[in-house]
Amino acid sequence: MSVDGYILYSGGARGAESCFGTLAERYGIQEVNYSFDGHQTERTRGIRTLTTEELALKDVSLTYVSRLMNRKFSRAPLFRKVLQSICWQVASGHEVFVVGSIQEDGTVTGGTGWGAEYAKICNKPLYVFDQSKDAWFKWAKAQWEEVKEPVVGHHHFAGTGTRFLEENGKKALEDLFFRSFGN
Repeated sequence: MSVDGYILYSGGARGAESCFGTLAERYGIQEVNYSFDGHQTERTRGIRTLTTEELALKDVSLTYVSRLMNRKFSRAPLFRKVLQSICWQVASGHEVFVVGSIQEDGTVTGGTGWGAEYAKICNKPLYVFDQSKDAWFKWAKAQWEEVKEPVVGHHHFAGTGTRFLEENGKKALEDLFFRSFGN
């Protein structure tokens, strides 16, 4: 399969994002890792440092995000920038892949959960590998549905997720890339 024109949009952070990037590089896929001054990344390939003005274009109300996701988020400027950079990732991709855990209320744990919620708001195809359930799920407009073997279906796709990538999460991403680009 030709990978011409495929681009992974991510953040290059430790864990799932770093794994997405490593796999993109292995398969010859372009990589854009959105970052900002003061952001620690593991990936340097395809770094795109967002300016203060660009970050402001994706500003979000932390009160809104907290209510939407039924939890309290830090009001620290660094956390706001992380959420803004996640918005850039999701907005750039035509579909979104996330590694994390789906909670009882349908949200995904941690800051990663904002990427999943933003993908829902933007009506983008959204897949989550739930490490605790050891399964892939797709957002089906109002609920999660388990899917067996998703593949990357768009040339521009986003990949984000937990910093605490477990072995089953890593294997799920390896299998996703092999199914999508290995032939």
